[in-house]
This record gives sequence, structure tokens and C-alpha cells, in this order.
Amino acid sequence: MAVLGKIRSKGVLLVCIIGLGLFAFIAEEAVRSCESTKNNERQQIANVLGEKISYQEFQEMVEEYTDVIKMTQGRENLNEDELNQVRDMVWNQYVQNALLAKEAEELGLKVTDDEIRNILNEGTNSMLLQTPFVNQQTGRFDANVLKQFLNEYKKAQQTGGQQLEQMRVVCNYWQFMEKNLRQQTLAQKYQALLASTFVSNKVEAKQVYMEENIEADIELAALTYSSVQDKDVKYDENDLKAKYNEQKERFRIYQETRDIKYVSVKVGASATDRAAINKEMAVFGTQLAAAADPSEIVRKSGSSIAYLGVPVLKTAFPSDIQNQLDSMAVGATTAMKENAQDNTLNIVKLMSKQELPDSVEFQAIQIGGATIDEAHTRADSVMKALSADASQWDALAKKYGQTGEKSWMTTQQYQNSNTLDADTKAYITALNTMAVGETKNITTNGGNIIVKVSDRKGFQTKYVAAVIKKDIAFSKDTYSKAYNKFSQYVSGSQSQDALEKNAKKNGYTVQELKNVVSGQHLIAGIHGSHEALKWAFEAKKGDVSPLYECGDNDNLLVLVLTNVNEEGYLAIDNDNVKEYLKSEVIKDKKAELLLKKLEGVKSVAQAKAKGAQIVPVNQITFAAPVFVQVAGASEPALSGAVAATSLGKFSSHAIKGNGGVYVFQVKNKKNRALKYNEKEYMQRISQRAMQMAGNFMQELYVKAGIKDNRYLFF
Repeated sequence: MAVLGKIRSKGVLLVCIIGLGLFAFIAEEAVRSCESTKNNERQQIANVLGEKISYQEFQEMVEEYTDVIKMTQGRENLNEDELNQVRDMVWNQYVQNALLAKEAEELGLKVTDDEIRNILNEGTNSMLLQTPFVNQQTGRFDANVLKQFLNEYKKAQQTGGQQLEQMRVVCNYWQFMEKNLRQQTLAQKYQALLASTFVSNKVEAKQVYMEENIEADIELAALTYSSVQDKDVKYDENDLKAKYNEQKERFRIYQETRDIKYVSVKVGASATDRAAINKEMAVFGTQLAAAADPSEIVRKSGSSIAYLGVPVLKTAFPSDIQNQLDSMAVGATTAMKENAQDNTLNIVKLMSKQELPDSVEFQAIQIGGATIDEAHTRADSVMKALSADASQWDALAKKYGQTGEKSWMTTQQYQNSNTLDADTKAYITALNTMAVGETKNITTNGGNIIVKVSDRKGFQTKYVAAVIKKDIAFSKDTYSKAYNKFSQYVSGSQSQDALEKNAKKNGYTVQELKNVVSGQHLIAGIHGSHEALKWAFEAKKGDVSPLYECGDNDNLLVLVLTNVNEEGYLAIDNDNVKEYLKSEVIKDKKAELLLKKLEGVKSVAQAKAKGAQIVPVNQITFAAPVFVQVAGASEPALSGAVAATSLGKFSSHAIKGNGGVYVFQVKNKKNRALKYNEKEYMQRISQRAMQMAGNFMQELYVKAGIKDNRYLFF
């Protein structure tokens, strides 16, 4: 009982201790929950209309689009800039589709399977013409060709075969195109619905015609704003605030932006580095000039341009090499030349130049055997049979399990290859040089190929050229010195003032970027600077970044965050806003002075007496803003005033414009010699309405409250 009483005597303290313990437990769980939620959010690319998109989901869409580009362009890889473009296209398409789907659902708009079938059967949609299912005779998409392919693909999935993977790629491409065709059709329906709310009529059509075709000639009296010095204009903060409130919507931004200052140093080759590269290139140049086969020399040189040893078009070479080829003699080798644009040294040897077809139509039968000798014997037998009777081609092809059908070889198919083996070179050379109707037995390491050329098209000059193109690269020692110097600068410049002050001492230049958006991927277009961009959107105002190594492994970068422009309205003290407000207020104050100066003026002569410049201005219409040369400004208000003033009349009041204040006398008014076509003008009004309706996506985007976190990942 004593113990119980003691516990009771400490009841309040005990309750407090237990309460604190429970609070600590709950707080710990809350922190864990918040951290978990935050981690989940950091794995989300975006939030569109409440729908969260994970990194994995977005990356799958990017890969789908990338595969389409690779297939259509025959590419294996995309560079950093191209991948960023793909991500932007995927993002824009995803957002547009999501916004459109919401609007369409609310309105009951749908795209039915029957509508898609009709589009496919019609076959004229531009998107369909980008598919492999176009009938070459009609130039239209052929739904039957598509059906045939899908049936063959279904069979191939069951039986397998060498063509299955290639067919899978084409099928994925078609599914992508079909999906986008549905989205395009839905967008067109929605846009047409919006456009139908803009009704054109005969009265409006006639009015538009008159606005475009009634033109006036005037004698203009202009008092320009430049005639008043800025120092003679007085204004205060109240004027700036009033102008800010008047034009506040102009300063609205729909996503957070950042202002930064940065120092970027691009490391280049030192004088010692250049001397070493020049010496090395001189040796390669001597060897190249003496070589009958330059393959090994080009390979050892580390040239960025492979030597294929087959005739290619001029377009296979960089522009600086292209510019030299036509002026070179066959067998000649150029002196070493520097190209400042791509920072390289170049030596070129022209091996041959001849007129050859760009495209060759041919048939081929591959002949194999248990041994190479057996393949050669069989090929000789096939050649004898074809020499006796060329009509046996199909039967012989079938005998060796092939169709022997005709196909085309184009220069583009091989000229950008990194390497070609000896057999491939022999094959390409034969097809390039064979005559139409000629049949040839080509021996390879794996057997023989019997080829027959049936057509040759697009004769062009082709070149075999050996090119040694090497970067004027910096050495490790040069980079190390540049890095150490920049690192010391960054470590001693941990504030904006220090960064700017110390830059000049070290020979660096501080540059500025305003309104940086997270979706731009890079800082100042510098490759590999995504981490610096990411830092900018996580830092606080005044923070100095770490040193970033970026570019093409040749750039050093440091940033300071100078301002955070949150979504909404830019503040009145924003530098850009303040400068704009000052210029507008000064212009208004000058206009007040000039308008007062023109009070009571009833003629051009009186305006001239007040100091106005007198100039004739002709062919003024209401539909187009007139450009006043003496003021250097486009003046829509003046166009409207002239349209409202009768022939021979003086303007009823002075006009405040963008470049000055004006009065005028209408000297002439007439209709242009263009016959009124009511149907044409009503159609133009409808087209303009459709264009106006086409801006709906921007409005939907603004209202959707989209959260974009892509900068965290890409």
C-alpha cells in the first residue's frame, strides 16, 4: 500500500512522463511517415489532374517514343540533347492527352472503333503516311497491307522465326501510331466543337472586308517620346505601383523560376598540348600520303571518321571535309588544317571519285555448303545454269530456300557505318559497279552470293576518302591545373559578392540567367549540367553551389542563386518588372506633356508650330497597325483613329501611341480594287475561329494545377 501511495503521489509527474513518451513515439512515426511520403513524392515525375505519374511509368513512355525514333530514322542511340527533346515531347503529349481526356469525358466526346476504321480505309491521314503500310502505287495508306502484316505477325508469334523480332518492332510502332491517331482525332473533335461556338455571318464578313480594303492617306504630325528627355520627367513609387496594378497580369508566371549567376570555364588545350598533337598528326599525314591502303593508319590515328573503303556520297562526311573533296585530285593528300568550329585537326586523302548510282535494284541468292569449297562448286554450277537460261532464277532461289525477290540498296544504308568487313566491302563495290542485267558470283568467307542487277538510279559523284580528324584535346595535366585553380576560386567565394569580386581576379567572367525553368534540363545549354539545374531548384536565395564538372568532360561550373520567382505574380521589386514599369511610366508622363502641348491644335500647321514632325503616311487600313517611321513604332491606335475619321477631316483629338503622340489630316480615302467575295470572307472568319480555338490547350494547362518534378530525374 505504501508503494501504491507513493506512485499515486507522483501521479501528475508520471502522466507527464508517459505523455512525453507517447508523443515521442507518435512524433517518430509521424516523421517516418512524412519521410516515406516525401520519398514517394520524389519518385513521382508529376501530378496531372490528381493523377500521379511515377518515374518508371514516364520512362516506359520515353522508351516507347525512343524506339519509334530509332526505327523511323535507322538510329541505334540518341545523344543527350535528343533524349531531352524526346522527354519533352513525351511530357507535352502526356499532359495534353490527360487534359483532353478530362474535357472529352465531361462533354461525352469519344472516338469510336468505326471512326478509326473509316480513317484507315480512307488512308489519307498524314500520320498514316508515316507507316510502312503505304501502297506505293496509290500513295495512300493501305488497310489491307496492315491486316496482312498483323496476320503474319500473329502466325510468327506461334511459330517463331528469324523475322519475329523485326516484326515485333514494326507492330509496336503501329500500336504507337494507332494510339496517337485516336488522340489526334479526339483533339480535332474538341477543337471543332470550340470553333463552332464562333459564328461567322454576312455582316461580320463585310466588315472584315472593309477593314482590310478601305485605305487612307494622311498627313501626320508627330511629337515623339524621344523628343522629351528622361530627366525632364518626374515620377514616384506611387506611379510605379499604379502601373503595376494596371498591368499586373503581364507579370504573372505559371511555374516557379529561378534567377542565377554563374561562372563557366571551358578547359582547352595548352600550347604544350597543341605542340604534341601537331607532331603526332604530322607523322600520320606522312604515312597517309604514302599508303596504298589507308585503313590501318586511319584506325591507329583514332580518327573520329571511319574509313570504309567503299564509294559514298559527300554527305557522309562533315561539312568541313565536304568543302575540300571537289577541289582535290585523286591520290592527293591535304596539308594539316585546323577547324575551329569543332576544335579538330584534319588531314584528307582522296582515294577515288566516280559517278555511281545512289540506288541499285538487285536480286541475290546465298549459296552455302558443308565446306567453303563445296559452296564455291555449287555457286559455279548455279552461274552455269543461269548463263544457259536466266529464267531459272526463281527456281534456283527456291532450291536454296530463298525467294530471290528484288530489293533496293541505297548509299544511305551503309555510308554512315562505323566499319565494314572485307566481304561487305566486296558486296557493296560489286553492286555499285555492275551493269543492269549483269549477274555476278561474289566469293565470301562464308560461302558465295549470286547477285543480279535489274536497275540503277540517281547517279551521283561518290568518293572514297581517308580522313584523319582528331580533337585538339587537353592533357590530364592541363585539366588538373585548371581544376585546381577553379576549385580554389570556388572554395574562397562562398557568397554572391565574393563570387563576383574574386572572378575578375582569377580571369573569370560572371554571367547571369533570369527566369530559369526546371524543364530546360541544362544550365546555359552546357551538356551534363543537369545536377547543377537540380541544385538551383533545391537551393535557397544566396546559396553558392558546389563545383560541377560537366560539358563534354571539359567544363567547370559554379552557380549562385540570386532570386526565387514563385508561381503567381512577379513582385514589383523584381529587376525586370521594375525596369519595365519605369519605361512605361516615363512613356505615360511624356505622353501627358505632349498631349498638353497639342491642346487646342486644329490643323497640321498648328501642330508643326508646336514642334511636331510632319510626314505623309499612306495606305493605312484598320486591319493592320501602321508603322510610323519617325517614331520607330507600330501604332494600332492610330490605325483605328484614321479609320474613324472622314475624308478631309482633322483628327478630333490627339492620339497617344507607342512611340509618340499624333494628330493628322485625312488627305485621301479609297477602296482597294479587290472584289468582295462573301463566301471567301466567311470561310476566312471560320478558319480564324478555328485557330483561336486551337489555343485551348494553354488555357487547360494553366487551370490544371500541374506539378512537374522532372528536373529531379532528368
